[in-house]
Amino acid sequence: MPKQPEILTFPCQFPIKIIGKKSDEFEIAALGIVRKHFPDLAENALSSKMSKDDHYLAFTVLVTATSQEQLDNLYKELSSNPNILMVL
Repeated sequence: MPKQPEILTFPCQFPIKIIGKKSDEFEIAALGIVRKHFPDLAENALSSKMSKDDHYLAFTVLVTATSQEQLDNLYKELSSNPNILMVL
C-alpha cells in the first residue's frame, strides 16, 4: 500500500481538547501525559473550561508537534487513560 501524503506540515501548532470529569486525578493525568510528550509546553499554551453543571472539565492545549507520530503517541496515551473521557 503506498504511503499516504502528510496532511500537516511539521513542525506545526496543533490544538488538542481533553475532556474528563472534574477531579484532581483527571487534571494530573491529562497534564502529566501532555507534558511527557511535550516537555517544553508553554504555560500560556493551556486553557480550561468548566461545564455548565460543573461536573466536567475541558483542557485545550496548543502544542508544537514535530511529527505525526508524536501526535499519534499523545492521542493513544490520552485515550487509554481511564480518567480521560474524550480527546479531540
